[in-house]
Amino acid sequence: RKVTILQCMTSMASKSVVALTPRSSAILTRLLNTTSVDAAKPVQKEQEKDHARTFYRSEMQTTPCLPEEKMVKPTGDLQFGKYYSDHMIDVDWTLEGGWGKAKLHKLQPLQLHPGSKVLHYAIELFEGMKAYRGIDNKIRMFRPDMNMARMNRTAVRSALPTFDSEELINMISDQIRLDSEWVPSSATSSLYIRPTLIGTDKTLGVGNPHDAKLFVVTCPVGSYFTSGFQPVSLLADSQFVRAFPGGVGAYKMGCNYAPTIGVAQSAAKKGCQQVVWLHGENEEITEVGTMNIFVLWKNKEGDLELVTPPLDRGLILPGVTRDSLLALGREYGEFKVSERTFNMEDVRSALKENRLLQMFGAGTACVVSPVGKIVYHNRKADKYEEWHIPTMEAKPNLMQRFYEHINDIQYGRIDRPGWTVEVPV
Repeated sequence: RKVTILQCMTSMASKSVVALTPRSSAILTRLLNTTSVDAAKPVQKEQEKDHARTFYRSEMQTTPCLPEEKMVKPTGDLQFGKYYSDHMIDVDWTLEGGWGKAKLHKLQPLQLHPGSKVLHYAIELFEGMKAYRGIDNKIRMFRPDMNMARMNRTAVRSALPTFDSEELINMISDQIRLDSEWVPSSATSSLYIRPTLIGTDKTLGVGNPHDAKLFVVTCPVGSYFTSGFQPVSLLADSQFVRAFPGGVGAYKMGCNYAPTIGVAQSAAKKGCQQVVWLHGENEEITEVGTMNIFVLWKNKEGDLELVTPPLDRGLILPGVTRDSLLALGREYGEFKVSERTFNMEDVRSALKENRLLQMFGAGTACVVSPVGKIVYHNRKADKYEEWHIPTMEAKPNLMQRFYEHINDIQYGRIDRPGWTVEVPV
């Protein structure tokens, strides 16, 4: 039926194009685009689809913005999360009916009942990933399969519905293609992608959600380092705890982030930009700010070693950048690569014995972020100590090497099969 409508309107438009106003022309263009996208989708047998399990890209209804609905693109600095692209994806789920059909349409506010579970019990999760415009003008997403796998793991922990990862990657690819002009043409900028899943049913009883919504928005963002690598200072105080065994520290949920804001304000009062999160009586180091943490040192046996805390106890978010750096470090074969626990006393000893070379955070926003100082609360002496971390002076500069290697893959200067997904434009 849609194809028939398309043929009729195309015929009418061709015979009376001079009578169309700019507004009616734009509306016709949107109708034609929407209809033609639907008509071009591959036909699948209904019995092959299982909406209890997932949504389907082939069913996604695409409605492009009208020209006058498009937003003015920003100029100058692209502050993180300040500007949004023109289009978004949303798809609803119910316990009774499973996943509905996804829609790709203009960015618009969500309509939520005041009793929605996400607003009361933080039944919510999200992901953070990026697309890059390479030196060859091709647009690539970096390891989206890992983000989707983590998102599904978090959904299980949140009692939210799971989905087929490949279907959402392909839908996001369609979204980026529609908003391709929003992917910056810069080797230091990118398009940030934020898939989010929330519980939306309005029953105030504490329980698993019966309704949910998945949506995806994108933002053009600039370089994390606007003036080159700038080392950050960390507050290390064991009275503040980010995660604990059996908790949700290994999942990307909003509830992991809200309690850290006040701690960050306490850190700022002591001249620190981030917090190094400690765990237990031995003050084991787990993460730094919202990033995974790495240390390059000569261990007590005299070996050059790159070390990061392990994932086995559920204290650490399994970061995509974390996994990438571990893989590259092992490929280099020039130093030992370890995933094991270490604590503040280990860092103190390494500094005292001049064995510590570099300490840095790792994450999607920055790739790597150097640590230059730790303000440590010594519980026994009940005083704060300042430790200088020689990250910026150290040779070899592994942190810089990692940054450049990952950057080269993301922007297409180095081909890394399996780590990038090209967006057809």
